Amino acid sequence: MYEPIRTKSVHTPADHADDFPHRTREEELDIQLAGHLAALLAVTDELGLGEAGDRIAEQVARLRGAPPARHAGLSDASATTLHRRAHALAGRALVVAASRADTVVAILSAERMDAHTAAIRAAAPAESPATPSRLVGAL
Repeated sequence: MYEPIRTKSVHTPADHADDFPHRTREEELDIQLAGHLAALLAVTDELGLGEAGDRIAEQVARLRGAPPARHAGLSDASATTLHRRAHALAGRALVVAASRADTVVAILSAERMDAHTAAIRAAAPAESPATPSRLVGAL
């Protein structure tokens, strides 16, 4: 009456499920952290912060097992914009570093966040208009 199924069902597990490599959570976090640090390194190099860049490059090399390629591609962004971008990247690196309990990178990321916050605050008076901005509804 019915013809038997001759092909495997999509619901049956693969015969060779172990044929492709699996990564542990720690390995995935290492890859993610190295990516955030590499992006932070690119912005740091564009800002011309050599010593900070060297410290970040050491951590990228430790996580990846090889030194990162360093090329300061200029984006023609303002220094304030670059500091904001670097602050955000350092924050992402801090979250991942805390997740994987890497205190060295967590401390480095927090220091970079502080440095970029100070640079943003220092540049703020130069870029702000003559009249202070007020919040809507503020007295």
